[in-house]
Amino acid sequence: MTKQAAIVLVLMVLLKISDTEMSKEIPTRPDVISIGALFSFNSTIGQVAKVAIAAAVDDVNSSPQVLNETKLKVSMQDANHNGFLGMIKALRLMENDIMAIIGPEFSVSAHTISQVATELQVPLLSFAATEPTLSSLEFPYFVRTTQSDLFQMSAIADILDYYEWTDVIAIYVEDDYGRNGVAVLGDKLAEKRRRIFYKASLSPNMSRLDIIHVLSKLASIESMVLILHTYPDLGLEVLDVAKDLGMMRAGYVWITTDWLSTVLDANSDLAKKAIDGIEGVLTLRIYTQDSEMKRKLISRWEGLTDGKSASGSVGLNTYGLYAYDTVWLLAQAIDELLIQGTHISFSTDSKLTQLNGKSWSFDSVKIFNEGNLLLKSILKVNLTGVTGKMMCNSDGCVVNPAYEVINVIGSGLRKIGYWSNYSGLSVLPPENHHAKPNDTSSSKQQLHGVVWPGQTTEKPRGWVYPNDGKPLRIAVTKPFFKEIIFQVEGTSAYSGFCIDVFNAAVDLLPYTFPYQFVPSTHHQHQPNNTELMYMVQRGVYDAAVGGIAVTTSRMRMVDFTQPFVESGLVVVAPIRKLNLSTWAFLRPFTPMLWCVTGLSFLIVGVVIWILEHRRNDDFRGPPRKQVITILLFSFSTLFPSQREKTVTNLSRFLLIIWLSVVLILNSTYTASLSSILTVERLSSNIKGIESLLSSNHPIGYQIGSFAGNYLANELNIHHSRIVPLNSPEEYEKALINGPEKGGVAALVSERVTMEIFLSTRCEFSIVGQDLMKIGWAFAFKRDSPLAVDMSAAIIKLSECGELQRIRDKWLKQSACIKEDGKKELDRLPLKNFLCLFLICGSVGLLVLLVYLTQMVNKFIKHNSDKSQSSTLRSWSAALSSFASFLNEKEELIQSKPMGRQMERSSVER
Repeated sequence: MTKQAAIVLVLMVLLKISDTEMSKEIPTRPDVISIGALFSFNSTIGQVAKVAIAAAVDDVNSSPQVLNETKLKVSMQDANHNGFLGMIKALRLMENDIMAIIGPEFSVSAHTISQVATELQVPLLSFAATEPTLSSLEFPYFVRTTQSDLFQMSAIADILDYYEWTDVIAIYVEDDYGRNGVAVLGDKLAEKRRRIFYKASLSPNMSRLDIIHVLSKLASIESMVLILHTYPDLGLEVLDVAKDLGMMRAGYVWITTDWLSTVLDANSDLAKKAIDGIEGVLTLRIYTQDSEMKRKLISRWEGLTDGKSASGSVGLNTYGLYAYDTVWLLAQAIDELLIQGTHISFSTDSKLTQLNGKSWSFDSVKIFNEGNLLLKSILKVNLTGVTGKMMCNSDGCVVNPAYEVINVIGSGLRKIGYWSNYSGLSVLPPENHHAKPNDTSSSKQQLHGVVWPGQTTEKPRGWVYPNDGKPLRIAVTKPFFKEIIFQVEGTSAYSGFCIDVFNAAVDLLPYTFPYQFVPSTHHQHQPNNTELMYMVQRGVYDAAVGGIAVTTSRMRMVDFTQPFVESGLVVVAPIRKLNLSTWAFLRPFTPMLWCVTGLSFLIVGVVIWILEHRRNDDFRGPPRKQVITILLFSFSTLFPSQREKTVTNLSRFLLIIWLSVVLILNSTYTASLSSILTVERLSSNIKGIESLLSSNHPIGYQIGSFAGNYLANELNIHHSRIVPLNSPEEYEKALINGPEKGGVAALVSERVTMEIFLSTRCEFSIVGQDLMKIGWAFAFKRDSPLAVDMSAAIIKLSECGELQRIRDKWLKQSACIKEDGKKELDRLPLKNFLCLFLICGSVGLLVLLVYLTQMVNKFIKHNSDKSQSSTLRSWSAALSSFASFLNEKEELIQSKPMGRQMERSSVER
């Protein structure tokens, strides 16, 4: 053990001995237990809390179920809205051997007093300090017995998300309570992709003139959704000033935290006066479930407050309910501590005695030695009180935090729904959802209708133009193609595809706004689209319309709408026609296919002749006639006009197969020949971007397009090869001249403009694949609500087919830009029909084998006579005899002897 550690240990022992000698011990079961209460007696919450705490102490002392014979005594101190005075009053309470303090009321005071409570080990139970950063990690002896503003800000964020308001203004009091509450609201909004557009801080003691100055500045901001997070007196003054400034008219949205419902519940006379000027405001109220205990307290409240307030009757609000339950919670925790036989003792703090001087004496401030045990007992309490179930832990004592959503209207406060951290927004009480699965999806959120400021039930859009009704200046890009956008001759009006889409989208908005189209020329300079986006960012223009491609660099400067047309970079190059020869009718088939087809005709004709020769007179006669018959019959199958009829089943079967093949060949040939004779055959030396990258030819692009930067930065093409072109005429001239005459080998530009260019110039064509996919959109200033609303309108135009109708009106394509007509058609090869020929050949071979087998059997049968068979002495004679047999007609063979048949056959030959 080191020397320093030994000294520390000795000092600790001495201090412990000193503390023990000065400690004051209270009997195990004392007759009276003292607790403190610290809040501002004349505040909205304090007036109610004073009555509620006193009533709770009386109820505890009269109840046989808690503390038995021990009585609870409360010592109340008035903090008088002063944080420093509150700390002094807290030290004064701790001079009286109190076991715990109920309070303070304000979160700012709680930060300071919690440090004192931690030092003296006195639990601090606050029924009204809602600031979310007050936690047991920093202040272990601080216990929150009400709901944290963390949940209140979550409820407000859900309300804003429900009504689809993106940007809001936060007005807050400039202290820990206001700053930290708004910081939590910003985090909750960010989770829903929404934000606090502007923050306006107010001093707690700000004059009415200063408030007027702050709100006048807010009146010039686009957002009209205001969140007011202050103290009651300051908040009512803000709302009154807003009414005088015309900020309570239709279009505005005011949402206050629960301070407004708290003050209106507590002071009915004030509520009647205030509601006249703040109709349409939304506020929150901490939700407490209805119960018998709550109804009993409410029924006796008027008797409890009679004559106890100089300002008139005091209504019961939710903070009064929590103050009442806090006393009961503390009483049960103390009772549990006493049941365990814990000795209650206090001792002086040696650190404070060192501060004693002539004017200061801290000897009377005591440490509560069993404070840690009481804190643990408090955290174990499971209480069902007038506010519902309370189970304390390090995060607080409230179970299932929830709020009522209140609409201030002419007749008072109207409940339009509930919010809970379990179910989100709902028109049913939170307890109705506890038996169901947790579901906070946006489709399940629901609230009743609201009467907004200006006595309108139509949901405000939440923003307004800050330019006092002046029309928005919408810049129009350079009219490169009149189909895209152009100025009507002799007027200041514009027309074209982009203008029609913009106007159609505006017509779908649920509101109107003034706007005018102006040329984008600035100081006699025509900016490109990227420069135009920079001008929109700087406020030279409010928006921009035209063929503006959405790129990453431009998105950093402006907000784009949903793209209204798909585009992309394409390569356009000159093409040449392939002249067709006089033998073009042979082009549908390859030479090999022609040869196989012709040979198949001859083979099928020969097989049919063999099968029909013995029985069909059409296939008999002199050799010359039979050769002609074979040729004519074979090729006549192309047409339904052949004269010869088949009589054998085998030949008919083969003919059916062959006719099927002929039908397919004929149909395919006709279609292919029609395509060759009617479609221009085009080709180009440039096959795509690869051809350009591998060459040193110059490449053209449209001035103002991002294509130039793309070629230079993304494809690393040298700037000397990139040629800017300023009009369709320059496009055409540069492509016709080519690199040899000072032109370009190809153009790289956006598909939409190139399709318009090619619609009347069929000597050029798109070659290769698109380099990239992009879209055209309208550009607005950053954070402009119009960008979101116009995006939704463009989607609606697409869904209803109006966007396609506008496109067909302006951008309908001509036949010569169709890629299908520019692709070279290949000849039909043999392999495409090989299966057909194989099937037909197999069938022909099969029927021929069957026929020969039958003929051989007949030949043998006719030569079974021995006398005749002896004459067949050689194979050559046998084959000759078999050929004569095949050549003989079937009827003659059956009616004549074999010898006469052979003689006749020899005569015929």
